Amino acid sequence: MESARIDLLDRKIIQSLQLDPRAPFSRLATVLGSSEQTIARRYRRLVEARVVRVVAELNSQRISQRDWVVRLRCVPGSATMVATKVARDPDASWVQVVSGGTEIFAAVRSRHDNHGTPLLLEQLSLNRQVVDMRAYCLLREFTSGVSSPLGSNYLSSSEIDRLSSHHRAPRATDRTAAPLQDSDWPLIRALGKDGRMTFRQLADEIHWHESTVRRRVEELVLEGVLFFNVDLDNPVVGLNAPALLWMSVAPAKLAEVGDALAGHQQIPFAAATTGSTNMVAKVMCSDETALYQYLTQELASLDGILHVEVTLIMQTVKLYSMTTQMRSRVGTEHSRPHASTMSTSELLSVDTP
Repeated sequence: MESARIDLLDRKIIQSLQLDPRAPFSRLATVLGSSEQTIARRYRRLVEARVVRVVAELNSQRISQRDWVVRLRCVPGSATMVATKVARDPDASWVQVVSGGTEIFAAVRSRHDNHGTPLLLEQLSLNRQVVDMRAYCLLREFTSGVSSPLGSNYLSSSEIDRLSSHHRAPRATDRTAAPLQDSDWPLIRALGKDGRMTFRQLADEIHWHESTVRRRVEELVLEGVLFFNVDLDNPVVGLNAPALLWMSVAPAKLAEVGDALAGHQQIPFAAATTGSTNMVAKVMCSDETALYQYLTQELASLDGILHVEVTLIMQTVKLYSMTTQMRSRVGTEHSRPHASTMSTSELLSVDTP
């Protein structure tokens, strides 16, 4: 779906979902002044074109698990191949080629049966393509998962107010374990595939009563275990200069800087980490000029940042829920073996010349 085919109503739908990812089509129709059928049809078209998708995510810290981010430095010309193989692992998300095409960034999520180091990290090793690997454990995430809309503003202040009134409570940031039952996993997996499934659709999918589904989803959200996020094809919404910020922050200022970053419209993700730098953030800007302005104005105004390394995101291979390539290559992954049929070592084996 090329940008020229995304009209104002499509853009309003996308921005509305950034404000309230599970807003019913009926509410979106009322706020945006369109019919429910039109809104539903437009959303399905955007999903089918891989422009947008709403997914549920777990706050691993609330269930006493660990999340990691990984930097893989590759020899020139091999990063896309390595990234594609990493993306096939179910533990990996946000697999992106950065730094002019010589480095890979990936988030590695712990599974519910793995409370230590994820298997993917154990399998990664240096070889002829991967010449350096750095893993950073996320100590605290400062973003809530439901943040200010990214990109240009297409909604009126009245429309924003009407949608914002349905914001959910912020995601809990403490590490106190929250109850998560084995029976919750079918529900979580279903919402991980489609975060906008209705309670009735979820009930049919996992064979629960609809009222039970509604109650459990609301409990998990209120407990800070479950939140909803929006995967976007960034260029379609005018975000052509995404980048990663690797920051060294004075320990006494870490919480203050993290909270400040979470309040910036350009920052959808920020976390304190272990490693040679102690803060990582993703910044989304319309172009390099806007990125420069953000770095020299908003970021520069924060007290306590000692050093910043900026790496441009060149290509996204996998989002949280979608394996993707550049839009001209959409669909190529359907010919590959499904991840569930391959071992982790097979997924990560890199062909050598």
